[in-house]
Amino acid sequence: MPQSPPKRRKIAAAKAHDLVSLADYADGSIVSRTLAENDAGTLTLFAFDAGQGLSEHSAPFDAIVQVLDGEAELTIGGKAIRAAAGQLVLMPANVPHALQAPQRFKMLLTMFRAEA
Repeated sequence: MPQSPPKRRKIAAAKAHDLVSLADYADGSIVSRTLAENDAGTLTLFAFDAGQGLSEHSAPFDAIVQVLDGEAELTIGGKAIRAAAGQLVLMPANVPHALQAPQRFKMLLTMFRAEA
């Protein structure tokens, strides 16, 4: 009997989810929770405490940051961008980017695993 592929969905299907409540802030830390993952990409929720960040790096695929709570400072290809709750930012493939939290913020990161 053939085996079915493993489920890589981390949240229940056919249910409304309150994104902001799916990851709690932690003092002095960055909390991440993968909500869904498959061959096409990943959907990850992050909660950054004030003063936390991700150093400059690049990825081989496009990614979208959607700020859900607070404000984020992003640097993409040397350009500074400030994004607040309700805003989203495209981070293009192979372009160095970094994130900083001037205050606590939560974001949903959608990573596309396809050639840009």
